[in-house]
Amino acid sequence: MRKRFRIVKRTDVSIGRRIFNPILFVLLALLFCGIFLAALGFNPFTVYGKMLKTICTPNGITRSIQAGLPLMFTGLAVAFGYRMNLNNIGGDGQYALGAILCVGFALYGPEMPAVPKIIVMFLCAMAGGAIAALIAAIPKALWNVSETILTMMLNYVFLYVLNYLMYGPWKELNQMVAQTRVIPEKYWLPDIGNTGVNSILIIVILMAVALYFFHKKTTKGFQMEVIRRSPRAAQYSGMSLAKNILLVLGVSGAIAGLAGFAQVTSIIHRVQADLPNNAGYTGIVIAFLAALNPLVVLIVGFLFGALQISAVAVQITGVPSQVATMIQGSIMLFVIAGEFFIRYRIVKVKDTQLEGPPDSGPPDQVIAKEPVQALEKGGEQA
Repeated sequence: MRKRFRIVKRTDVSIGRRIFNPILFVLLALLFCGIFLAALGFNPFTVYGKMLKTICTPNGITRSIQAGLPLMFTGLAVAFGYRMNLNNIGGDGQYALGAILCVGFALYGPEMPAVPKIIVMFLCAMAGGAIAALIAAIPKALWNVSETILTMMLNYVFLYVLNYLMYGPWKELNQMVAQTRVIPEKYWLPDIGNTGVNSILIIVILMAVALYFFHKKTTKGFQMEVIRRSPRAAQYSGMSLAKNILLVLGVSGAIAGLAGFAQVTSIIHRVQADLPNNAGYTGIVIAFLAALNPLVVLIVGFLFGALQISAVAVQITGVPSQVATMIQGSIMLFVIAGEFFIRYRIVKVKDTQLEGPPDSGPPDQVIAKEPVQALEKGGEQA
C-alpha cells in the first residue's frame, strides 16, 4: 500500500525546538551564502573570518552596537505589532517621519534649554512614527483593510517626503550630499562613560524590558494575546478590536519613529536622504529571529549591526558591500522557512488513513491567509 506525506500541525512546541530551529536555519543561510560566494570566486572562509575579526574587537563591538541601535527600535516595533497579528511593514516610513519631525524641531524649533528640547525631540520622533502608523491603522480598524499593504505603500510616501526635504529646502548649503546640517552639539545625547556607546542604548534596553513586562503582566498585554489567538472570542468577551488595533499600531509606529531619534541625537546628528536604509524591513527579520521576545530583539539587533559593519570591512578583499544585504535576505528566507517546521511536521500516512467521512474536510492543514482574517473566518465557521 502506497504511503503519502501529510502536513500536521504540532500541538506542543518545546522551548528547545524554538531555540534550536532558528539557529539551525541561520547556519543554513550562511552555508548557502558561502556556496554563492565560492561560485563568484571568493573564499567563504576568508570572507567570514574577516567579518568575525572585524567584530571581535572592542572597537568592533562599539560600532556594532551603534549600527544596531536603529535596528533594535524597528525590531521592537515589528515584534509589538505582531503580538496581535498586525503586520507593521511600514518601519522605514515611520522611521523617516520620526526623524523628519525630530531634526525639524532641533534645527527650526524655538530655542530652549538642552534637556527640555531633547525631551520634545523624543516626543516628536514618537509622534511622527505614530502618525505614519495610524494612517494605516484607521482603515484597518474601521473597514478591515490590510495593514500589510497600507504600511508598506506608506513607506514610499514618507521616503519621498524625506528625500524632497533633503534635496530641497533642508539641504545643507555648499554640500554635495543630500543631508541637513548637524544639530547643535548641546542636543546630542552623551556617551556612557568612556565606552564610546551612546546613552540611547539605555533607553532601548528600558523600552525592551517595559514591553516584556507589558506583555506578561498587564491587562492590555493579555488582551493582545487573546485577540491574536481568537479575535471572535475577544469580541464576545467585550474587547474592542478597533480600539486595540489603533493602540497597537500606534505604539508600534511610535517605537519605529524612535529609530529616527537615535540617528539624530546619538549617531549621525543629522538626517540624510534615504536614511532608513531598509531598517524597517531588517526589523522584520530581527523580530522573527527573536521569536517576538523584546529582550532577545536587542541581542539580534546587535548581531545585525555587526553584520553591517563587517560587510563594509570585507570590501578590501574585493567582496561587494551588498554581501550584507544578501546575507540578511538569505537569513530572512531561511528563518521564515524554518518557522514552518516549528509549527508543522511532515508525516507519512497510508492511503487509507487519508480517507475519512465526507464531512471531515480536507486532511491537510491550510496555512495561507492573513493571520487576523484567518482566525476570524475560523471563528465564524466554528
